[in-house]
Amino acid sequence: MPSSTSGAVRVAVLADSDTRWKWGALTARRISTDSSHGSVELSGFLLRGRATPTARQLDEVGAAADALREVTGIGFLKELREGAYDVVVLALVGGAVQAMLHGIAALGLEKRPVVVTGYVGVVYEKLSDGLLLRHGADIVLANSRYDAQRFRGVYAGVGADASAVTEAALPFLGGERYRAEEGRDTLVFAAQPSVPATRADRAYLLRRLVEHARLHPGREVLLKLRSKPGEHTTHVEEFPYQRLAEKTPGGLPPNFRLVYGNMGEVLDRTDLLVTVSSTAALEALHRSVPTAILTDFGIREPLGNHHFLGSGCLASWDQLDGGGRPRADAVWADRQGVAADGTYATAFDEARAHLAKLLETRSAGPGAGLPPLAPYYTATTAPGYLPGLLARYHLAADGTALASSRTARDEPAGGLRRVVREAVRGAARGAYRHGVQRVAPVIRRMGEL
Repeated sequence: MPSSTSGAVRVAVLADSDTRWKWGALTARRISTDSSHGSVELSGFLLRGRATPTARQLDEVGAAADALREVTGIGFLKELREGAYDVVVLALVGGAVQAMLHGIAALGLEKRPVVVTGYVGVVYEKLSDGLLLRHGADIVLANSRYDAQRFRGVYAGVGADASAVTEAALPFLGGERYRAEEGRDTLVFAAQPSVPATRADRAYLLRRLVEHARLHPGREVLLKLRSKPGEHTTHVEEFPYQRLAEKTPGGLPPNFRLVYGNMGEVLDRTDLLVTVSSTAALEALHRSVPTAILTDFGIREPLGNHHFLGSGCLASWDQLDGGGRPRADAVWADRQGVAADGTYATAFDEARAHLAKLLETRSAGPGAGLPPLAPYYTATTAPGYLPGLLARYHLAADGTALASSRTARDEPAGGLRRVVREAVRGAARGAYRHGVQRVAPVIRRMGEL
C-alpha cells in the first residue's frame, strides 16, 4: 500500500476518548500493514471535548503514534487540507463521524484520503442511529460476522450502499491462551463507567465483590477500574467505585484490591473475569479465560448484557459465590469474532484487501481516483436533523466551517496573542471539564432528592 509521496502509508487517526484512541490506533496499524507493503506513519489527533484523554489514560491504553496532539474538528479538517494523508481513521462517536465525513467532502481535495470508521466494542444500542451516522465512509468495520450481517441489513433497509461494511475483529484482542496456575486464584471484575448507572446499583456491585472476597479468603479479588475520579472515558461516570469503596463498612478485606492498568496485562493473571457487559469480556473469551456476565440486574438492553444471550456466560453473584464457573459456547464465540480457535491472525485480511484496493484506486491517474464521499444523511434526506448535528461541530449544512469558526481559524496570531489565546482556551477547557465531570453530577443528584 504505497503512499503517494513515500514508501510509508500516511495515516491520521482522530479519536475523542481513551478507548476510541486505542481502537483507532490499533486498527490503523492492523489494516494498513502487511508483509508485502510499506510501513505506517501514524499521526494521532485527539478531538478536544469532554472525554479528551489525559496523559495517564493514553499511557495506560498502550497505543502509540508517531505524533499526537489535541485539535478541534475544524483544526483537523485544516490539517487534512494541508497534509497528504493516505488514510483517515475516524474513531469517534457517530455524530462526530458524520460531521467529519461532510467536512472532508466539503474540502474538495484533488486526492482525498480513504476514510475508515467503526465501533470500539459491543454494539448493543442505537444500532440504526450509529450506523447511519457512519454511512459515507469508504470502510465501516464490523467486529464480527454477526455485526457485519446486522450492519448490511440496516443499510439495505434504507436503500443505502452497504459495500463499505467490512468484517474484521476488535484490534486489541491478543495474549496467551488461558492456563490455570497452581496456587493462583484471581477474580477480576471489569468495571464500566455508566453500566450500571445508579449509585444504589454500583454500591450493590461493590458490596457483592467485597462479600465474595470475604467468602473466599484464598482468592484474590480485583476491581479493574477504567479511570480515576475526575477523568473521563467514552461515557460519564457519576459514581466512581473509588469513592464508594472509601465508605465500605469495616474496610476492605486484605484479598480485595482496586487496580488500574492495561486490560491485557490484568488478564494475564485472571482466572475468572466478571462484568455486566464490558468489552473486556470479549478479550477474556478470546483467551479462553472463564467469563461471567452478571444477571443480578436482569438481562436488559440498557445494560448491554442481552448481547451475551446464548454465550453460556450468564451468571449471578449467588452462583459465583457458590463456586460457579461459566463455560462459553464455542459457536456463539465464533460468530462474535472472539476467535479463540486461533483464527484471529486472519481476521483483518478482508479489511487489508479492501483498503489496498481503495488505495490503488486513489493512486490512479488523471480522471480516476476515489469518488466523492456520499453519506446517507444529506440536506435532502435529513433536513431536520443534519444541519443541527453539523452545527455542533461548527460546520454549516454544506460541510464548510461556519463563519465564526473561519474567522477564529484564519485570524493571524502574533506571539503574545497566540500565548494569551491558548491560555484562555486551556482555562476554558478546564472549566468545562470540571463542570461536566464534577458540578453537573452533583446538580443531577440534588434534583433526585
